[in-house]
Amino acid sequence: MNTVDHTPNPAPQYREHPANSINGMPMAVISVVLFLVGVGLALSVLLAWPVALVPVGVILAVIGFLLFIGLEMVAPNEAKVVQLFGRYVGSVRTDGLRWVNPLTVRKGVSTRIRNHETSVMKVNDASGSPIEIAAVIVWQVEDTARASFEVDDFVEFVSIQTEAAVRHIAGNYPYDSYDADTSRSLRGSADLITEELSKEVGERVEAAGVRIVETRFTHLAYASEIAQAMLQRQQASALIAARREIVEGAVGMVDRALERLSQEEVVELDEERKAVMVSNLLVVLCSDRPASPVVNTGTLYQ
Repeated sequence: MNTVDHTPNPAPQYREHPANSINGMPMAVISVVLFLVGVGLALSVLLAWPVALVPVGVILAVIGFLLFIGLEMVAPNEAKVVQLFGRYVGSVRTDGLRWVNPLTVRKGVSTRIRNHETSVMKVNDASGSPIEIAAVIVWQVEDTARASFEVDDFVEFVSIQTEAAVRHIAGNYPYDSYDADTSRSLRGSADLITEELSKEVGERVEAAGVRIVETRFTHLAYASEIAQAMLQRQQASALIAARREIVEGAVGMVDRALERLSQEEVVELDEERKAVMVSNLLVVLCSDRPASPVVNTGTLYQ
């Protein structure tokens, strides 16, 4: 079996690291208080208070507003990728209300476990037979920095790389094994092959910071144009295997029957009678139809 290694992805330039953040509840209270006090002082001119308090009030209101802008809600199994003037400064994974630099831009990235099921694809297996195959991939974002900056769209990236890996794996193995030389097949060694599929998909999507949890085949069949012919081949192989088992069992039963007759001295059989008995027993045991006895009124030699 010939395998073709896919081209490795470039080494990632970004790695996830924690961003500077603090508990957002105290900052929320401080921002609201500063904003309300600032608005009150800015409107103090209406109450005939000193005009000098108006600039102070405006400054406090602006500070409170900026502090409020720095508040960020982080949901469970979600991360916020933080950028300052276009530069990546870290990710916030702690859920709840957090406060970060108000001048930064935050983008949410889900770290929940997701499923991706490929479409039913028609490919050629290792023997050249057209087959239909589909798989489901369970995956999760592990590095939010790489998922955000290394690829354009990490969801689409996972989808395309998964289909490419499924096609590659399907082309390396036959659909079914019909001889002892074939150690693995897509149908007979599905568990081992899905492990290999998980490894290959994981290598392909590593640049996007994605971890593969599990892979499974959801559809595996011969293409419709050869399905009938392959079904007949499978039936013939099954019939041959069944006949082989029947013959092996029948030979053992005949051998034990002759041995018992000889040990218990039930009847003395010469070689010709033994051959006839073996022939009759094999016909009875190996036939797929009930045997019809023939009554011999003479002797074996007449």
